[in-house]
Amino acid sequence: MQYMRTISTATRSYGSSQEILMSLFRRLCLFCLPLLTLMFAYGRAFGQSDPDEIGQVLGEEILAPGVALHQIKSYILSRAAPPPAATNAQQWTEEAKRLRQHLLQDVVFHGWPDEWVNSQPKFEDMGVIETGQGYRLRKLRYEIVPGFQSVAILYEPEKPLGKLPAILNVNGHVGPLGKAIEYKQKRCINFAKHGILALNLEWFFFGELRQEGNQHWYGAHLDLVGANALGIFLLEMRRGLDYLYNHPSVDPNRVGVTGLSGGGWQTILLGSLDERVKVAVPVAGYSSMATKVEARKYGDLGDIEQNGTDLLAGLDYTHLTAMMAPRPTLLIYDAEDDCCFRAPLVKPLVYDSIKPFFKLYDREDVFQWYENRDPGTHNYQLNNREHAYRFFSGQFGLPPIEKEVPVGQEIKRYDELVVGLPKDNLTILGLARKLGNEITRRPVPLDSTSKSGWANEEREKLRSVVRYKPVQLTRVWTVANTKHRGVETLSYMFEMDNGLCVSGSWLKGIVTPEKTPVTIVLDDQGRKAAASYVTDRVNRDEQVLALDLTFFGDAWKENEPFSYAQILDGEGDRPLGLQAAQLLAIANWIRARAGAQKVRLESRGIRTQTIGLVAAALQPDLLSEVIVHEGMSSFDFLLQKPVTFDEAPELFCLDLYKDFDLHRLATIAAPAQVKLESLVKNAPQKAPPQE
Repeated sequence: MQYMRTISTATRSYGSSQEILMSLFRRLCLFCLPLLTLMFAYGRAFGQSDPDEIGQVLGEEILAPGVALHQIKSYILSRAAPPPAATNAQQWTEEAKRLRQHLLQDVVFHGWPDEWVNSQPKFEDMGVIETGQGYRLRKLRYEIVPGFQSVAILYEPEKPLGKLPAILNVNGHVGPLGKAIEYKQKRCINFAKHGILALNLEWFFFGELRQEGNQHWYGAHLDLVGANALGIFLLEMRRGLDYLYNHPSVDPNRVGVTGLSGGGWQTILLGSLDERVKVAVPVAGYSSMATKVEARKYGDLGDIEQNGTDLLAGLDYTHLTAMMAPRPTLLIYDAEDDCCFRAPLVKPLVYDSIKPFFKLYDREDVFQWYENRDPGTHNYQLNNREHAYRFFSGQFGLPPIEKEVPVGQEIKRYDELVVGLPKDNLTILGLARKLGNEITRRPVPLDSTSKSGWANEEREKLRSVVRYKPVQLTRVWTVANTKHRGVETLSYMFEMDNGLCVSGSWLKGIVTPEKTPVTIVLDDQGRKAAASYVTDRVNRDEQVLALDLTFFGDAWKENEPFSYAQILDGEGDRPLGLQAAQLLAIANWIRARAGAQKVRLESRGIRTQTIGLVAAALQPDLLSEVIVHEGMSSFDFLLQKPVTFDEAPELFCLDLYKDFDLHRLATIAAPAQVKLESLVKNAPQKAPPQE
């Protein structure tokens, strides 16, 4: 009614319809213009400054977890080596020798001092336990490397007759009891009662070596400082072989190795790489790459040593098995293994495909298979032990050992078998820290000409360390969009020519020009967690691309990315180089799309910090600046905190800290400006080195 009265009053005041219309138009403009301005400003500001709104867009699923997992499995399997082939015994003997030399020199002992690798065994006799049961126990302590010792128990017959056969008994993941585990004691006692020396080794993180720093995953920290983690594992078991082989009572032509699970892995690794091993019985210890990736539900991808860096580059465990030929080998697996390797699944590749190699030597009878069904689970219990006894006794030329001698009453308590280690004994992590403290690098030149040449040389070294291989975008999938409250977004899936995909969310203000500065945002917790940083850059009238590279974001939260990252390392790839290649491909794409000269990068967390710095160093003309939130000042932080492999798998790249630190990468990345805005919380770190 008020609106109608206004019109009536206006009609009486003016003499013509034209004047009436003009008056109404003026009043409407004066009334509506402030309201429209307020509504526009409110809508624009709200859309660009609300992290919750932005977070909803960033949190939308682009790459499903199942798809991401399938892609990485396919990528791994495409790089897995097929079983070996050979035409005659001489050809395979030569090839096995070449592989053995390559693995020892180029892979396992990469970065290890020659004086450690080639040192003579150093064993101390720490006392004898007389049992009165036909054998005695000798406590031994030995050096793995200087400052790092382990222990063992030697089971020896009381009345040895001539030169004796000997068996190295290696541990699996047996828990706190370590070498004192019941089934291992029974096995060693039975060997000794039948005239065989049995050496029972301790293993890292079990028994007397059960210190936190001996967790197997800390082997990654050895990689970081330039010493392949495989080296410490092989040295620890090889010292035991050294002891037996040099023992005055041992026949060096009758030396064997056996163990369950991780001990089965040690058996095939040591047996394939050291021809002093004459007989091997690995029990439920390994499978081919194809089997463990395809049958993940019924298996185990293994610890870091079982996928040791570069161990599986161009070869597989099928090759290691074939390298046993023509030496007697019994493979024991369990029908329904509840841990790792189910017999029917692993048999086609590790046994069936390898039988022809033994046939080349007319020794197919010494390559045998046994599938345990009692109990059929992951075990080295009575049924499996008796098969091992028969095989060893037959190959050693002893009277057949058909049944186990009951020795339950002779089992020793854990404390009775304690040998004792120094209080300041190193651990795997401690050794990595020690090696890290000894790192020295070529200084950065001061003059600009020399510095430019130095940077180019360092860049090439970095390409090699991270195994950088450029990738191409084969398709950019635009899978969703939004356009409201002043912000427009597009959801992308970036498909690479290696079969892997990256998900990303692009955002900018609706009224922001198309040709505007670009910021790429990365976050260790995934792009959804980067909402505040994305919002800030959108508010600055920039376009923003928030990315989840491989092993980041919701697609990987339940997929154990570290398990697959270690396999990539094993196959000779490097997750860090792969992720840097993804970032560079997408950064070049968005730069061209936006018509920008350079792109800005902002990251949060130590993982994306490192990926960003590596990318910047590899292509220094691409990024204008690299801003880091909650980062670290040095890779030494990974050692001192310590950061575990599962927390940041791509950072434990072989030789990375040995050859580079973060400040050095920033120098190579020039002219890009690198700014560390904040350190990761509650983490004291040493000052970055001046290079």
